[in-house]
Amino acid sequence: MHPFDAFLPAALAASGTQPRWADGDAALPSLYLSHGAPPLFEDAGWMDQLFAWAQRMPKPKAVLIVSAHWESAPLSLSAPAAGTPLVYDFGGFDPRYYRMQYRTPDASWLARRVAAAMPATEPVHTHATRGLDHGAWVPLKVMYPHGDVPVLQLSMPTHDPDRLLALGARLRDLRAEGVLVVGSGFMTHGLPYLRRADFLGTAPAPGWSRDFDAWAAEALAAGDVAALADYARTAPGLPYAHPTVEHFTPLFVTLGAATAPETPAATTIEGFWMGLSRRSFQVA
Repeated sequence: MHPFDAFLPAALAASGTQPRWADGDAALPSLYLSHGAPPLFEDAGWMDQLFAWAQRMPKPKAVLIVSAHWESAPLSLSAPAAGTPLVYDFGGFDPRYYRMQYRTPDASWLARRVAAAMPATEPVHTHATRGLDHGAWVPLKVMYPHGDVPVLQLSMPTHDPDRLLALGARLRDLRAEGVLVVGSGFMTHGLPYLRRADFLGTAPAPGWSRDFDAWAAEALAAGDVAALADYARTAPGLPYAHPTVEHFTPLFVTLGAATAPETPAATTIEGFWMGLSRRSFQVA
């Protein structure tokens, strides 16, 4: 049996009875997750960890997610209509992944709310047809398998840490309204530098991946936003861990949306997958 098929029955049952966020509840945390792409569905332990994380929180009223796979300026939102078709922005995987669906409810109210949170100098374009890409729907299909939470994806208009922190800060109030704000990337993403042993799981993770992960873990545990923002100058292994930085920089939206960005982050998932760091965390 495929690991996702084995995971799904118990997850559907538990998610169906999960308490929902209600007015008066505490603000939801903001999350950064390493999203895993389709192979997430083949890793039972990883799915269990991600689903357990979702279960420790009330089911949100909605999810607003920034994915590494949508770099676009001006700032844009995915189509809010219910059941908008997904984006299958990957290649070479099992055909079953191109048939998967994740039909979520209408999110028009969230689109209006996000647009209202932005200054006049940064208007938001709402797409009529663009659906969720795999950096959004793959992990959310594990976290909320019924597809019963409205979801919108927000584009990443820059990689500048200060601008992304400011963008996150504009989204901060949404957390107190039951919206889960998520940055979706991968803590290391040096795909061109992986070895055959990494794919086979027969060797420790590459040194550049372990070094970058340890540096990030230390900075996150200390709430050292300045060190994280200076990653281009100080992060060990950067050219290999992130030959392009789009899988790291959603982290700054997550931190910006925190009540206090310098709050130490709570790691929820760690370890390595095919040599890449799966580190994921939340901040209050």
